[in-house]
Amino acid sequence: MRTPVLLLAVFVIRCVALAAAPATTQPALPTLYIIGDSTVHNSTKPLVGWGDCIGELFDPSKIQVQNDAIAGRSTRTFISDGRWDKVMSTLKPGDFVMMQFGHNDASPINDATRARGTMPGTGDETQEIDNQLTGKHETVHTYGWYLRKFVTDAKGKGATPIICSLVPRDNWKDGKVIRSTDTYVAWAKQIADEEHVPFIDLNDRIAAKYEQMGQEKANAFFPNDHTHTNIDGARLSAQTVVEGIRELKDSPLARYLK
Repeated sequence: MRTPVLLLAVFVIRCVALAAAPATTQPALPTLYIIGDSTVHNSTKPLVGWGDCIGELFDPSKIQVQNDAIAGRSTRTFISDGRWDKVMSTLKPGDFVMMQFGHNDASPINDATRARGTMPGTGDETQEIDNQLTGKHETVHTYGWYLRKFVTDAKGKGATPIICSLVPRDNWKDGKVIRSTDTYVAWAKQIADEEHVPFIDLNDRIAAKYEQMGQEKANAFFPNDHTHTNIDGARLSAQTVVEGIRELKDSPLARYLK
């Protein structure tokens, strides 16, 4: 019988391999597409996103996991960069789309470096800009508008969308992790409720785990800054995502877990 230490080592080795391996396509199997930012996929060692590890927790004979998250993107720029179109080009009935954005949506809407921010909220408000980065005119929507587009497009392909709230940063106050309860968490949940799709509150679930283990131990997951985790932090987040999947009511994705 493998010891817990050996199992952890095996998981870590496989997690690194999954992060580096190119996606494979098996049309006969359903696919779980994961979209998001650098907290979901990170190729800068020693940093790892939870999407780089979660494939190890699914049965590869029943489903394939494709992590299409990319560092630096918001809901807006994941679309404007053409990355969502790429997912849509292969998305098919029976597939799943799990999305987690928010960290970069709070960035400036228009600047000469990234121009990736979105308007706050979930409404139909827009802002017209001449993008300083691309030189193109652009209509910028709210965070919720972009999430709703992901959901609507995925449903139109016969896929099942799942919205996750953004993972917490390593920011503390009075022994508690600071959450985004009134902003990006609330907006993500609102879109999930309105569109009748599953919602997993990673912001609160992971923050609660950090608080249980204590600030000093949680700090060890963040070797470079207060946002990006190492492989141990990514593993904890991936396991939390899976716990959330198992607790979803009548979730068809749960049947594909190991």
